[in-house]
Amino acid sequence: MDLKSLNYFISVYELKSFSAAAKACFIAQPSISSAIAQLEQQLKVQLFIRHARGVRPSEQGKKLFPLAKQLLGQAGAIKNIFSEKTNKQPFNLGVTRGLGVERMSLLLKDFTADNPLVELTLVPHTDQVDARIILKDELHENESFIDMWQEDYLLALPYDHVLALNETVSLSQLDGLPFIQRTPCSAWNNLHDTLALAGISLDIRAKITTIDYALGLIHAGLGCAFLPAHSEIMKQSDVVFRPIVGLQLTREIVLAYTSSSKTMNNLKRLARKHAYTH
Repeated sequence: MDLKSLNYFISVYELKSFSAAAKACFIAQPSISSAIAQLEQQLKVQLFIRHARGVRPSEQGKKLFPLAKQLLGQAGAIKNIFSEKTNKQPFNLGVTRGLGVERMSLLLKDFTADNPLVELTLVPHTDQVDARIILKDELHENESFIDMWQEDYLLALPYDHVLALNETVSLSQLDGLPFIQRTPCSAWNNLHDTLALAGISLDIRAKITTIDYALGLIHAGLGCAFLPAHSEIMKQSDVVFRPIVGLQLTREIVLAYTSSSKTMNNLKRLARKHAYTH
C-alpha cells in the first residue's frame, strides 16, 4: 500500500474535497482522484461518497482514517530514527494578539507534528519572520495571504448588566456606559468615530491591550468592551454578547507570507485545513 496515497486520502478526508486536497498537496486533482481510486481498488471498498458540495467519507473511509494516520505516523517515526542527526531549521511565526489560544494551539500542534525537523518560535508579528498570522488590515503590500478566520465585533457585557436583557443594543444606549478600551484595535477606532459623530461619549474605566484582560475586567463588573466574538470567547459563561444596531464591524485573520518552501507549503496547507473550523 502506497504511503503517498494514504497521505492523499487523509487530506481529502480532512478537507472534504478532492479539489481542496489537490491544492493543499500541491498536485493536480486527477492525481488525487487516481490515487484514491487505486486505494479503493486495493481495499475493495468505497472510501468517499460524492455530493454537490464535495465528498463525505463512507463508513469504510471512517474506519481507514485513524489507521492511515497511525501508519503514516509510524513511518515518519521510523524515518526519524534512522536519519542522521541534523540541526533543526528555525521558523519564526509572527502572531498578532488575541487570535484565540485554543484554535492557535490546534494549528501549531499539527504544524509541529508535520515538521519534526523545524524549530518553531512564536514572535510578535512586527518582528523579522518567515510567516505571519495577522489581521488582514496588518498585511504588507509584498505579502500574499490565505484567509483563515472571520468574526464580528460585539458588545461584551457582564451577564447581570441591564443591557444584557436586550437582544440588541442601540448607539444611544452606549452614552455614558462604563467601558474598557482595548488598544491597539482598529475596531475601537471605528467605534469611537461613529460615537463621536452621534455625540455619544463612553465612560472609559480602563485601557488595556489584551482580550484576556478585557474579559477579566468584564467579569469583575468594571464595564463593557467591544470584542471579536470567536467561538473561544463566546464560551465565557459570565459574559453576554450583543450586536450594536447600525454598527457592523468584522475582522479577518489571514496567514501572510512572502516566500515558498517545503515548511511554508505545509503551513499553508494547514491554514486551509483549519480555516473557518474554529
